[in-house]
Amino acid sequence: MEPVTTTAATELLVCTTCRMGLPVIEGEPRPGARLLAELETMDWPEGLTLKPVECLSNCDSGCSVVLRGGPARWTYVYGRLDPEKAALVHEGASRYHATADGLVPWRERPEHFRKNCIARIPPLEIPE
Repeated sequence: MEPVTTTAATELLVCTTCRMGLPVIEGEPRPGARLLAELETMDWPEGLTLKPVECLSNCDSGCSVVLRGGPARWTYVYGRLDPEKAALVHEGASRYHATADGLVPWRERPEHFRKNCIARIPPLEIPE
């Protein structure tokens, strides 16, 4: 992986209300909250921040995360994750953070990210 060549901040948004299609058990953390808790134990590159959010409207299809990084970068929504996939999320987010435009080459993306992209959102500032 190339070293970070940009100072653009990256946010990894983790849905804490995801339930993976499972019934909610009173007093038990939802799978999305468990994924966030696992991610919080990891070391992250400088400039990459983890933020909890509520409901990305993908409740029955595993946990969901968003990678975004400023007006000139692509944003991605990934799903079908579970709390045991925290290392995979860490790898994908770190690779995204290392790009200037948010475009990680296809073969450098974790396989799960290649097959489980829910949405790819263009930058707010599209180059002419």
